[in-house]
Amino acid sequence: MQDSVLYFDYAATTPVDERVIQVMVKCLGVSGNFGNPASSSHAYGQQARLTVEQARKQVADLVGAQAGQIIWTSGATESNNLALKGVAQEHALRSGRTGGHIITSQIEHKAILDTAQQLQAAGFEVTFLAPDADGLITPEAVSAALRDDTFLVSLMLVNNELGTVNDIAEIGRRVRAQGALFHVDAAQGAGKAAIDLGDLAVDLMSFSAHKIYGPKGIGALYVGPRAEQRVLAQIHGGGHECGLRSGTLATHQIAGMGAAFALAGEAFKEETAHIERLNRRLRERLAGIAGLRVNGSSDQRIAHTLSLTFDKGDLNIAALGHGLAFSSTSACNSAKNTPSHVLLALGHSAQAASQTIRLSLGRFTREEDIDRAAELIQASLIQPAFWAVAQS
Repeated sequence: MQDSVLYFDYAATTPVDERVIQVMVKCLGVSGNFGNPASSSHAYGQQARLTVEQARKQVADLVGAQAGQIIWTSGATESNNLALKGVAQEHALRSGRTGGHIITSQIEHKAILDTAQQLQAAGFEVTFLAPDADGLITPEAVSAALRDDTFLVSLMLVNNELGTVNDIAEIGRRVRAQGALFHVDAAQGAGKAAIDLGDLAVDLMSFSAHKIYGPKGIGALYVGPRAEQRVLAQIHGGGHECGLRSGTLATHQIAGMGAAFALAGEAFKEETAHIERLNRRLRERLAGIAGLRVNGSSDQRIAHTLSLTFDKGDLNIAALGHGLAFSSTSACNSAKNTPSHVLLALGHSAQAASQTIRLSLGRFTREEDIDRAAELIQASLIQPAFWAVAQS
């Protein structure tokens, strides 16, 4: 990677922390902890199992859960699929028919939206709630959508494009009062927003390691007491992970995720304060740009993610990309070269969406990076006279 390109895309993925890498390396090679955690008859497997269980506790500790409630997956996408499909299929089996009502929103990650659409095609009814003007799904909107046959609600904690934070505590209380299960996609929330599952009416929660300075290819699903018997496995072949997710456990990746979650817990207050300072500095440096709009709630948000729309359409995004690594949409939309479904749901036109960038800050962002990023954005602004000629 060129040192001249500044990294402002932490919401897409984070670099693995060097301390996490050291933990992972110890699980590789002939002299390392390479055993199969399921091989309980010898010391190699037993040591690997101890490492896996330590990591399970580290993940649980960050989010206020019990270690036995954490199920390993390949990432948040698989966790989301297991939660939605697993609950829907169990509901159909228990009720003796395919059907029933699911609630989610228009601004979820594609891992939720695509899965919900698959369930819709299979005969389940799905309500996709619209966000309010601040990019939030309000408890009142959820209450209005709840029905007698609603059996599952799935909403994200932190929006991956806007950084807005839903009030999952109040939403959870309303969902539980109705009797449905509540799933929360927390891929963007762990380590950035305080989570205490012991105090939340949340039944299922998805996590990802690579959003929190851990490795790609590993994630987890929290399965609370109300959901224990209401999720059907999607991967079969050995009955691993309490029968919910078969397959040989990747000890090195799991150890890395555990270490990453432990580090996030230790540094939470200091890191949050650091990111908030950087966020304020960036906003101050950009405050003079005419027509610049920050998308999403001004107070119900994390400081790590900023979605910026240049209303006059005067930002040369292609030129900006030569010096700054950022996103013009989420990674899932970028792969399909389509406008952000989140921005469209907020009422942005396709043109406005094309003049929107997401800057996401992280553990290794420095003050000088903020200043340089602001300079690059300023330098990438097309002069009004040029813009007028280009549009004529």
